Amino acid sequence: MLDSFKQAFKVGDLRQKLLFTLLMILVFRIGAHIPVPNIDPRALQDLLAGQLFGFFDIISGGAFRRFSIFAMSITPYINASIIMQLLRVVIPRLDELAKEGDEGRKVIAQYTRYGTVVLAFIQAIGMTIALNRIGAVMAPGVGTVLIIALSLTAGTAMLMWLGEMITEKGIGNGISLIIFAGIVSGIPTMISGTREELAAGIVGYFNVLLFIILALLIIVSIIAINEGQRRIPITYAKRLIGRKMYGGQSTFLPLKVNTAGVIPIIFGMALMMFPATIGSWMPQESWLNQFLNTYFHFGSILYNMVFGLLIIFFTYFYVAIIFNPVEVADNVKKYGGFIPGIRPGRPTADYIDRVLSRLTLAGGIFLALIAVLPNFIIGLTGITSIMFGGTSLLIMVGVALDTMKQIESHLLLRSYEGFVK
Repeated sequence: MLDSFKQAFKVGDLRQKLLFTLLMILVFRIGAHIPVPNIDPRALQDLLAGQLFGFFDIISGGAFRRFSIFAMSITPYINASIIMQLLRVVIPRLDELAKEGDEGRKVIAQYTRYGTVVLAFIQAIGMTIALNRIGAVMAPGVGTVLIIALSLTAGTAMLMWLGEMITEKGIGNGISLIIFAGIVSGIPTMISGTREELAAGIVGYFNVLLFIILALLIIVSIIAINEGQRRIPITYAKRLIGRKMYGGQSTFLPLKVNTAGVIPIIFGMALMMFPATIGSWMPQESWLNQFLNTYFHFGSILYNMVFGLLIIFFTYFYVAIIFNPVEVADNVKKYGGFIPGIRPGRPTADYIDRVLSRLTLAGGIFLALIAVLPNFIIGLTGITSIMFGGTSLLIMVGVALDTMKQIESHLLLRSYEGFVK
C-alpha cells in the first residue's frame, strides 16, 4: 500500500488529483475552525456530554464543539440522498432518470442539492432555537436566528461542493473522505485524553492494551468482510463467428459480502440523530425528552436494536438499488454465458438474487454488530476519552481501502498505457 502511495506521486496526473484532494481536505479543516457569529461555544458543553452528540462532533471534525460554519457536517446531504433513494421507489419518473445514464444522474444530483439546502436550513433553524433555549445564542432575535441559520446552511452547501469536487477532480468518494478526515482529525485529542486518564489513574495500561488489541481485531475483521466475496462460476459456450471460434472459457461473477460498504451505517446514523435533534427543540421536561433520556439514549438496549435494524434495512435497500440480478443475468445470457447447473434467463436471476440475499444478510448483521461495539468497548476497557469504536473504524478502514483501490487502478492503467506505448 505504501509503495503504491509513493508511486502515485511520481505520476503527473495522479499527483495532481492527490494534491487537489488534500487541498480540499485542508479547506474543510480550516472551515471547521471558523465560528458562527453570536454563539457562545462554552454553552454547548451540556450537549456534548451525551455520547450521541459527542460522536456527531467526531464525524464533523470538532466543528460541532466549536460550532463553526461546518457544525452540521454533511448529514443534511446524507438525509437528502436517503429521501431521493426512497422517492425513486415511489416516483417512477425518478427511477427512469436514474436509468438514463449520465444526464439522468445529473438531474437527480441537482434535485439532491436542492433538497440538501432545504433540509440544512430547516435543521439550522431548529438547532438555533434549541441553542437559544440553553442560553448559547447571544443577542437573541429574528435577525440573529436568520444569520446563524444561513451561516450553517452555507457551511453545509460548501461541504457538499467540496465533496463533489473531490469526487470529480480528486481521488475517492468526496463525501466519505470528508467524514474520514473529520474522524481522523480527532484522534490526537483522544490520545491526549487517554493520557490524562492514565495520569489520573482512571484507567490502567492494561485497559489501553486491551483497547488496542480490540481495535486491531476489529480492523482485521472489517478488512476480511470488505474483501470477502462469493464467486459464482460462469461458463461461456463456444460460438463460431465467421471463421473464428469465440468463447469456451470459464470465469466467475464476484459478489461481495459487504456490497453496500459504509453507506448503510452512515444512513442509519443520520436517521438516529433525528429524535435527539427534535428533542432538543422541546423543553427538557417534555414527554419526548423523558422517553429519550430513559429508554432511547445512546447505549440503551432499545437504541442499539433500532440502530441495528436500520442498518440491516439500509443494507438490503442500498444493495437492491445498485445491483440488479435480472440485468446481470440478461447480460450473461446475451454473451452466451451460463451458470453450470442453472438455466439461463430467469432461473439465473433467481439464483443470483438468492445468493446475494444471503450475503447481504451476513453483511448487514456484521455492520450492525460493528455499529453497537462502542458500548461494549467502553464497558470492557473503561476508556471514555476515545469516543469512536466500530463505526468510526469501519468508516476509516472502508474509505481507506476504497481510496487505495482507486489509486492502484490509476497506476495499473498507467502501466498498461506505458506498455502499449
